[in-house]
Amino acid sequence: MTNQEYVEIIKNTLTIEAASIQNLTKTLSEEKVLKVMQVIGDCKGRVIVSGCGTSGVAAKKLVHTLTCVERPALYLNPTDAVHGALGVIQKDDVFILISKGGNTQELINLIPACKKKGATLIGVTENDESVIAKQADILLKIKVEKEPCPFNMLATASTLAVMSVFDAIAIALMSYTKYTREQFLLIHPGGAVGEKLLAKQ
Repeated sequence: MTNQEYVEIIKNTLTIEAASIQNLTKTLSEEKVLKVMQVIGDCKGRVIVSGCGTSGVAAKKLVHTLTCVERPALYLNPTDAVHGALGVIQKDDVFILISKGGNTQELINLIPACKKKGATLIGVTENDESVIAKQADILLKIKVEKEPCPFNMLATASTLAVMSVFDAIAIALMSYTKYTREQFLLIHPGGAVGEKLLAKQ
């Protein structure tokens, strides 16, 4: 292949991913995304998030973003979870499972403990016929038309879509919880962000 052909592949990927995110404004259930925002905003415990593979990466990104807006959150490794770490889940918690296909066995294994403990279970998947979708208290369906890779398999656009939706939820939470600049500075005094906030005091 020529260099220009590689450039076209790169541009095509960016175009597909951008379109996937833009299309969420049409395909995402406003009712469900609002409910997820409210449940997280009203949570009296912690937001616990789990996922495998690229969904695990999205889960970790979600956790970091939520903590940045003062919503206490943590990532639960699904392998460690079934060896005692499920003890972290408590009644007032919100437990989010992220799985593109919704039938990831490592995540399904975590559902009974969540149900028994009485935590609120949010399932994030594109497959509303999956186990996670059917077991969830709230199903947030996030689906993209296609992945950019030639096999339509590598979870890139779909992972970006999940992260983008929860970025949007986090921004909405800042208004919902009346999150202030002073709160942001308190937990983010370092780096360029901290410098900008301190300069505006």
